[in-house]
Amino acid sequence: MKTKHPHTILRCLAAALSACAVTACSTSGSSQNAPAAALSPAQGGVLTRCADLPEKFAFDNTRINSAETVAAGAIKQGDRPLPAHCLVTGRMAERKGSDGRDYAIGFEMRLPLAWNGRFYYQGNGGLDGAVLPALGALGGGPLTGALMQGFAVISSDAGHSGAQTPVFGAEPQARLDYGYQAVAKLTPMAKQLILSAYGKAPDRSYIGGCSNGGRHTMVAASRQGEQYDGYLIGAPGYRLPYAALAQIWGVQKWSPLATPGATIPNPMDAKATIPDLGSALTLAERQTLAERILQKCDALDGAQDGLIQATQACQAQFDVARDVPTCTEKRDGSCLTAAQKTVVAAVYAGVRARSGEAFYSPFPWDAGIVGADWAKWKFVNSIQRDPLAAGMVFSVPPEQIDPFKTDIDTLLARVRATDGTYRESGISLMLPPQQEYPVNLDMLRVRGAKMILYHGVSDAVFSAEDTRQWYERLDKALDAKAASFARFFPVPGMNHCSGGPAADQFDLLTALVAWVEHGEAPQAVTAGVRGTANAGGANPEIPAGWSATRTRPLCAYPSVARYNGSGSLEDAANFTCRQNE
Repeated sequence: MKTKHPHTILRCLAAALSACAVTACSTSGSSQNAPAAALSPAQGGVLTRCADLPEKFAFDNTRINSAETVAAGAIKQGDRPLPAHCLVTGRMAERKGSDGRDYAIGFEMRLPLAWNGRFYYQGNGGLDGAVLPALGALGGGPLTGALMQGFAVISSDAGHSGAQTPVFGAEPQARLDYGYQAVAKLTPMAKQLILSAYGKAPDRSYIGGCSNGGRHTMVAASRQGEQYDGYLIGAPGYRLPYAALAQIWGVQKWSPLATPGATIPNPMDAKATIPDLGSALTLAERQTLAERILQKCDALDGAQDGLIQATQACQAQFDVARDVPTCTEKRDGSCLTAAQKTVVAAVYAGVRARSGEAFYSPFPWDAGIVGADWAKWKFVNSIQRDPLAAGMVFSVPPEQIDPFKTDIDTLLARVRATDGTYRESGISLMLPPQQEYPVNLDMLRVRGAKMILYHGVSDAVFSAEDTRQWYERLDKALDAKAASFARFFPVPGMNHCSGGPAADQFDLLTALVAWVEHGEAPQAVTAGVRGTANAGGANPEIPAGWSATRTRPLCAYPSVARYNGSGSLEDAANFTCRQNE
């Protein structure tokens, strides 16, 4: 990775969305960094065709399997009924793979009877392999979804079925479909299907997702920049092969600290067990670590409230070797051994090859280390999911690997390799082109498209620091114009896409639409905790001292939510986004 650049102080642009109950910063603007004129707003329509789509709709290499009307309220998102819509299922690019297996890009589209004139591509997570319901689910604990807002939504399996996961990694075309080609193939077909169903094409098109869905979205911004007007990018695993290697590297660091012979049930096989890697850093020890991070960093934003808003300032304030008690006798949860401190510091500092190359970024210190999802990614998925993906999908040649023994430098070479069968490396098929200095995204800025990125600061698998550094590179590549079309919203305390001690319920899609179609650049967007069951489900990790209705502003980087000095700490209205880091 290139050396990170000092962050550029962004200028506050337009007022926050009128729906936000927070105050945006008031720094003067700049014509150079001013947002491009808004694109024209979408105009709605009414569904005119559903049941006869299998017979009437025609598109190259595409088969519609079924189309049927779903009554209003027949299904729900969380506890909220969804509007009446047409559910369309189909398959694209059906073929016999080089491995003798049957492949196709499976998809479903949900077309609301009352349509808002917009199209939303739902990027799904993990290794894909399943057609998830096309509800347009958003990151965090969603207030709503794209379908509920009136979008026509598509979801796909990215070109392989779940029964083949991760076997599809041995089939070259399946790799390419998973990496980026499924989105490229489905997008024009989906727009044509919308035209057939409503009698008009979508006025505005959006794409979004979290995790691998965020990666799909970021890749689409580079490869299909002319196809979408808005890109909603959550916790983007845009360097997924490198992140997987970082996880495996972590296994080899944590393993010597784990209790010898201790095992836990294998979540992927009820009859098997895996090593208890979590015994290397127990929940009690993570709670102690979080408490010490809060002691150093919580008040940096003006409020001691269990949330570290001043993330960048915290990185300079906290030192695990100095600020956490060292165990002098046995481990009892109130301290860390010298060996634990060394490993924790190394994991948070980022991964280096033997050559010294830093091929994955550091992780930011944050109190969300107590989250169950944090531990799941560091201690469970790192043994199961990441080795499967790294070995079978990203490596050339594909092969199963042992996360406890496989040499990381060898794996690094394999994810960059090609051969006569696999003509694109794992890095090439997964990463956005020119990801180090993404100047090719300037076409989005010029034509008025917009990007919103968000990332949990305590994401354990894809580092929020990696996303921040990407944003800095974008800003440098575009001569400090990034904020005119792209905004990054860190979410303090949040784990991977949701969860952790965080205000993880927010609606950035509405903010994105307002920016694209009305020129309202989002500087602050209100987020709430999930203290009770709602569309996102209750979050069991909300600290006992927090109100179940706590709200906070999510602030566009580099501004920080600072307490105004008076009023309830549970109300976003008493915080202001300020550029104080």
